[in-house]
Amino acid sequence: MAEEMQNQEQQPVFQLQRCYMKDASVEMPNAPQIFAKQLEAQPVVDMQFEVAIAALSETHHEVAVRSTVTIKADDKVMMIAEVKQAGIFLIQGFDEQQMVHIGNVVCPSIVYPYLRANMADLVTRTTMAPVHLPEMNFEALFQQRLAEAQAQAQAQQN
Repeated sequence: MAEEMQNQEQQPVFQLQRCYMKDASVEMPNAPQIFAKQLEAQPVVDMQFEVAIAALSETHHEVAVRSTVTIKADDKVMMIAEVKQAGIFLIQGFDEQQMVHIGNVVCPSIVYPYLRANMADLVTRTTMAPVHLPEMNFEALFQQRLAEAQAQAQAQQN
């Protein structure tokens, strides 16, 4: 019986406990003037992404994905929209390397569709043309960050 309980405790556990919009903001610093004139250039959209991981307890972690969308036209900012979508995950029974991968790849992949929907809704409510965030490959982004960190470490050693 005690052995059975010990085996159950050692089993890896991964579960989304809650997904929520942690923060959202919209700024339109040049409205209404930017809408009142004819734009000379096509608007340019810049998208930035960030993943943050915070331990809430030994077994619970918050993983937040933040996206910032900036739209400019004629060297003026039309809109800045930012959404931070987070999830609380129960994660236990994994080694350190697995934990890093889960926090940087698996969890953001679960949270990101909610972020995409919330960003699209937020931008649409400003009467701007819809902005649809692209599909994200968090595995590729994670591998890229690892390669950059390794290159920086090597550069500091030389």
